[in-house]
Amino acid sequence: MPDFRVFCTPPTHEPAEILLEETEAHHLVSVNRARVGDTVVAFDGAGHEWICELAAIGKRDARLKVRFPQKIKALPYAVTLGQALPKGKYMDAIVRKATEIGVAGIVPLVSERTEVQLESDREENKLEKWRAAAIEAAKQCGNAFLPAIQPVQRATDFMESTKGFDLKLIASLQPGAKSLKTVLARFREEKGQAPRKVLWLVGPEGDFTPAEMSISKNAGFEPITLGPLVLRCETAAVYALSILSYELQNT
Repeated sequence: MPDFRVFCTPPTHEPAEILLEETEAHHLVSVNRARVGDTVVAFDGAGHEWICELAAIGKRDARLKVRFPQKIKALPYAVTLGQALPKGKYMDAIVRKATEIGVAGIVPLVSERTEVQLESDREENKLEKWRAAAIEAAKQCGNAFLPAIQPVQRATDFMESTKGFDLKLIASLQPGAKSLKTVLARFREEKGQAPRKVLWLVGPEGDFTPAEMSISKNAGFEPITLGPLVLRCETAAVYALSILSYELQNT
């Protein structure tokens, strides 16, 4: 894979040239030290890529000459992460790691034990920051698809509104939670195939409350154990997505 990747949204899927705006041009030229003649891969986050040559560098932009386009095939499964908001900058890290793992969507959630409360203007700033984090992660790992990051929602409202998923999972510390292998094996036995659209909820520090777990059960979520140790929420998210992706890739 070429060293240089940039995010862009050209007006057509078959552009002859791509003009990078200031932020992307600065990152490509000043941060990554790309020079005229270097190969650059431009991507739009929806599976379209353009293999380009850096043709010109301006003061506030850069121009790419498109050599040829290519359409990247999506993963055969789509995983959505519903993540209760952690304190500090941990959500930024979760977004980056989830993008590297290849999730299709991320839903930030406010649960009963969430200690972060966002005002509407601050929430919009956070959404933009998370989307920027996803773009940077996609550049670094070569992912041609960006996860759709939804607005912040109340966890119980989201649980009760989820539709269209083949399988809904929730990480749980409560007794009786099953292993992922057990739940996937039962799904395959009943459906004759692996799930293709999966939703996984990960709670805050201290987990979802018993009341929230009860609502999730009524909404069709399967409680899943992540092992005998209590994981921090950012560790739990990466662990949960990793083992699920591994299992779905090997079906």
